[in-house]
Amino acid sequence: MSPLNSEQGGNFRKDLFLAYKTLGVVFGGLVTSPLYVYPSMNLTSPTKDDYMGLYSIMFWTLTLIGVVKYVGIALNADDHGEGGTFAMYSLLCRHADIGILPSKKVYSEEEPLLHNQSAIDRRPSWLGRFFEQSITARRVLLFMAILGMCMLIGDGILTPAISVLSAIEGLRGPFPSVSKPVVEALSAAILIGLFLLQKFGTSKVSFLFSPIMAAWTFTTPIIGVYSIVHYYPGIFKAISPHYIVRFFLRNKKEGWRMLGGTVLCITGAEAMFADLGHFSKKGIQIAFLSSIYPSLVLTYAGQTAYLINNVNDFSDGFYKFVPRPVYWPMFIIATLAAIVASQSLISATFSVIKQSVVLDYFPRVKVVHTSQDKEGEVYSPETNYILMVLCVGVVLGFGAGNAIGNAFGVVVIMVMLITTIMLTLVMIIIWRTPPVLVALYFIPFFIMEGAYVSAVFIKIPEGGWLPFAVSIILALIMFGWYYGRQRKMQYEMANKVTVERLGELLARPEVQRLPGLCFFYSNIQDGLTPILGHYIKNMSCLHAATVFVTLRYLLVAKVEERERILVRRLGPSGVYGCTIQYGYADSLVGDDLAARVTSCLRRHVEAEAGADEAARLEAARKAGVVHVRGKMRFYVGEDAGWFDRVMLSFYEFLHGICRSALPALGTPLQQRVEIGMLYKV
Repeated sequence: MSPLNSEQGGNFRKDLFLAYKTLGVVFGGLVTSPLYVYPSMNLTSPTKDDYMGLYSIMFWTLTLIGVVKYVGIALNADDHGEGGTFAMYSLLCRHADIGILPSKKVYSEEEPLLHNQSAIDRRPSWLGRFFEQSITARRVLLFMAILGMCMLIGDGILTPAISVLSAIEGLRGPFPSVSKPVVEALSAAILIGLFLLQKFGTSKVSFLFSPIMAAWTFTTPIIGVYSIVHYYPGIFKAISPHYIVRFFLRNKKEGWRMLGGTVLCITGAEAMFADLGHFSKKGIQIAFLSSIYPSLVLTYAGQTAYLINNVNDFSDGFYKFVPRPVYWPMFIIATLAAIVASQSLISATFSVIKQSVVLDYFPRVKVVHTSQDKEGEVYSPETNYILMVLCVGVVLGFGAGNAIGNAFGVVVIMVMLITTIMLTLVMIIIWRTPPVLVALYFIPFFIMEGAYVSAVFIKIPEGGWLPFAVSIILALIMFGWYYGRQRKMQYEMANKVTVERLGELLARPEVQRLPGLCFFYSNIQDGLTPILGHYIKNMSCLHAATVFVTLRYLLVAKVEERERILVRRLGPSGVYGCTIQYGYADSLVGDDLAARVTSCLRRHVEAEAGADEAARLEAARKAGVVHVRGKMRFYVGEDAGWFDRVMLSFYEFLHGICRSALPALGTPLQQRVEIGMLYKV
């Protein structure tokens, strides 16, 4: 076998293994949807023709949205391997000047490739120019990205609740004496256990869960085939779209209302895109096309075939179609599969939170990379426990009624509609897709998903308000953070200290140079923080050797040792710049970072300025080391407008409870100094 064929074979085996692992994380929510789709429909006296129409709608929804939209198109719109609405927003901002807030700069090895494109390729499209010129359009785009992210987090709350509740409801078939409160309590206990497992990481969780999901994925279609043969072999006639037309002509408004239930058949499909950072595009495509899609088509066909002969059993549409001899094995598999289903959206929630924190659109929370070689595998303790509290609250508050299904429908289709719109923008602005192909994509999907949106919106008073309430709270948090960061960055860029200005400050006769080595941390890549000028003016001093340290996050696993620490002289005597570059799998804690920076700096100074300056640097280090971090806070005066008073006070509250912008560097406590600066609004 040639080396090329060997490498291709190795890659294919790797993709197959990843495809297997996706069963335990990515597709849990999607493949367990048969547990709750029919019970969520609120059918009244359904007929055989009604069920044929409903199956036809579900078949084409799975085919068009699942296969065509997500597997065929959306998985290609990733941003450095990350998926989801916020990743697409990041992608759009990097290829056109359409961002509002100058986000925290994220560097990548791939960025130089952009500069090698031709001028025609880099020239903005007509839509890109429109967004660049319209602040309103850019705000609407940002709002859509925020709303999509917030809705996906709402999905992470509702998927575990509805999946586990629907599975545990199976106890009430053989044991009618089991009350709903008992079902809810058992569901809540299972969910708490699931959330406590998250800290072990996606890889370990998926490896544990994938066999369970594989058992579910391959046993439900077998029961489906049995049900088709036993109850109604002609069910696949319903694939013909004319059954959909007849369904709506017969049921009219009531048929439109039932769309709010059928949309749940595609729930969890967004996790295919949002969880892209945890796996690979090929792995997700292989798993969906070879197992998930056929499994769902056959399972829904079997359920529908059973219901055609038992038209009033829709309220327990899953467990009733399971043959009695395999009821208890299927109950166990269903319960375990529902737990796995919860995992897919929990993992997706961690991904979108991490993306927005990196882009500086969300208050900083702790993000732990649980894999040394996969950037997307993350865990956020704060996010995890908040999700757990909300999820258990939904289970205990809503119970086993239809309210959770109604809320779920709102979340599912809103995220998908936002994805459709943003994917269209990616096609036009970045991919430069011909207008005819863009129209062929946008028009059918916008009409189909728009019809679903109109159907689920009428259910807002019946439980659909929940995701909106969660989304509004999250959107307020994000907007408050965004507004404060925007004002802070505007002030810092307008008042940054240049190297020339630093020389002028140090030349003042009252400014003394203290013995010792100072590491002064800053987030500004171009220039020096205004806190430096504030410090020198008020303290009239600066250490004999001062190193301005900037941390730079790279979208790679590990940065090579020779590129980890970059140093330079900044002009004034004893003043240096240092950039510490790190990847997502690098640890900045545990080694003596100050000693390593000093060592690099000494070598640089010896090469550039000679042994005398290197000796002065070493003397400064021996005199003592101090690590200085600046904190700029807003002072909201009485003359500020009410909007500034409210939003900036809210930002200050968020800033006070969130984590530091700089990662923990392992510096000794006795060497740390924080300098505060008030910026009057």
